[in-house]
Amino acid sequence: MKTRMKLRLAAVVSAACLAVAGLAIAHAADTGWNGKVEAPKYKGDMFPPWQGGANNDTVNKGFLFTVPEVDDMADFHGDIDHPKLILYIGGNYYFAVAPLVKTFEAEHPEYKGGVFVVTIPPGLEIKAMKAGGIFTVGNMSFTAKPDAFLAGLKKVKSLISDGMLVGPPVAYATNDLTIMIPKGNPGHITGLKDFGKPGVKLVMPNPAFEGIARQIEASLVKAGGKALEQKVYETGVKDGSTILTHIHHRQTPLFLMQGLADAGVTWKSEAIFQEQIGHPISNIDLPAKYNTTAIYGGAMVKDAAHPAAAKAWLSFVQTPAALKIFEHYGFKPYKK
Repeated sequence: MKTRMKLRLAAVVSAACLAVAGLAIAHAADTGWNGKVEAPKYKGDMFPPWQGGANNDTVNKGFLFTVPEVDDMADFHGDIDHPKLILYIGGNYYFAVAPLVKTFEAEHPEYKGGVFVVTIPPGLEIKAMKAGGIFTVGNMSFTAKPDAFLAGLKKVKSLISDGMLVGPPVAYATNDLTIMIPKGNPGHITGLKDFGKPGVKLVMPNPAFEGIARQIEASLVKAGGKALEQKVYETGVKDGSTILTHIHHRQTPLFLMQGLADAGVTWKSEAIFQEQIGHPISNIDLPAKYNTTAIYGGAMVKDAAHPAAAKAWLSFVQTPAALKIFEHYGFKPYKK
């Protein structure tokens, strides 16, 4: 009798353990881990911010607390409590923010420590403007209404027409596309046409809110016709060979360094910056016939809280001092 009871108890315990294990496995599968967690194969310093806080011009930084990959707000720069100028800048030159702001403040010391800059993609910045400048990042909400908006000149002009910005627009620099690849080029990419080859993994800007995607689509059509553009942005997205980003200027190099993709198209300046700071990133120039040139422009935001500061910045980005900084990262001065 006791033996049968022990057998029954063992069976119940065994079933319970199997059930728990089953739940654990199901839970693991639901969360995408599939029961396997591996240590990263890359250095922690590959995660943003990549400039050691240099983009923050705050005079008193207080307690320094940044944990890459965990607690990090890489595309928000400066002191939000007492801003003297708030800029929404297209993220493709976030790396130039520190030298630009430093030079601007040297010429306009009245703004020292008071320049706050947002460098997420322009499409997302427009969403923030329509939301009253209110951001919620993780568990934190804050308000940063812009005084000036700087992005592609075409987008700036359209926002002036819509009444969100005040003209005239200011044009100041240009940029070209390039193919960003991991150092060593493990995917053996030689040009845009290779994007159509089986097995190639891509990381690409999202057309929904990243303006660069439109220029990339045009370049893909030039290089391989509509079929190549559809392979990358339609078929590839569906079958998983193309990853669409939210913040391409951060995610593209990160995904490449982590081995998640073989290539991605970015602005030339972004690849140059990654190489300058020593990341295992390289790039492949696009022939002029396949490339697309962007013109950068800006304008003051309607009802800006700091109109004088906005005008001062818009004048500054056209100066030789500012253009020299842009040229360091591969930008070219805009010429009419």
